[in-house]
Amino acid sequence: MRIGYKLASEAYGPQELVRQAVRAEEAGFDFVEISDHFHPWLDNQGHSPFTWTVLGAIAARTERVGLVTGVTCPTVRYHPAIIAQAAATLALVSDGRFALGVGSGERLNEHVVGRGFPAVRVRQKMLREALEIIRLLWRGGYRSYDGEYLQLEDARVFDLPDTPPVIAVAAGGGDAATIAAELGDGLFATEPRADLVERYRAAGGAGPRYAEAPLAWAPDEQTAVRAALDTSRWAVTGWKVMSELPNPANFAAATTTVTEADVRAQFACGPDPRRHLEVVRPFVEAGFDHVVLQNAGPDPDGFIDFFRAELAQELRALSPQPIGL
Repeated sequence: MRIGYKLASEAYGPQELVRQAVRAEEAGFDFVEISDHFHPWLDNQGHSPFTWTVLGAIAARTERVGLVTGVTCPTVRYHPAIIAQAAATLALVSDGRFALGVGSGERLNEHVVGRGFPAVRVRQKMLREALEIIRLLWRGGYRSYDGEYLQLEDARVFDLPDTPPVIAVAAGGGDAATIAAELGDGLFATEPRADLVERYRAAGGAGPRYAEAPLAWAPDEQTAVRAALDTSRWAVTGWKVMSELPNPANFAAATTTVTEADVRAQFACGPDPRRHLEVVRPFVEAGFDHVVLQNAGPDPDGFIDFFRAELAQELRALSPQPIGL
């Protein structure tokens, strides 16, 4: 089991994210994962710095902890050639500690460049082409590519690591899990779904399986619930909503009916380690071996201390179940 700490780039500024990453390394987390957004989910979250700059600063301030994007969309706001170059550079400056998490994106972040936001079937085709382009550029030399949606003209990434970064592909369904097996090195998910892991393994996937577990730490349960409701209620809307709304104002409107009971049902809220283990365990039982702890509580330092003192040993004792045996 590998345990990660989620850096919420929608909720904190760049200096604070770097500080939290340093603290996470000191507390014994195996890796930090950071979202790659242009907008926050809600205006009251208040932040959205450029993820790749933050990652470079974290690489310079840390020595051991792994770095992961969770996740980058390499098709609309970014061209895959830019992500190929960025990931290769980050792998070098972090001495091989970087893994590239990719997905088909959310309208919230991708529509800003004025190219529209395609239907999901088109987004998955674009993601396939993007991964082919990234792999092509990581082979070295000048490369061109003529796809249905994406093109590359006589491009070369000059600074390449000896070993390319692991690519973990986000999947909310079986088709994306197949893409993760065929063109990625790992799987990324936000739900404890064994069917995604099984589909990934059946398609030939044998790499790391990342998942995000929704937690909210505070000294008392009610404070944790209120914090999660205030800043993270968008998380209970489901992927079909999360991928399609264009701006924080839309998420605010779409979540007016979310209740404290909804938050309690999805998040582990408060200081009881047994409840946090209860939420994490289904991800491990589903076959995920890299679990990211996503704290929606109001005190990141308190949560990191709670992890080190009361959660770390219990979490590491969990063991992913073998799939397909």
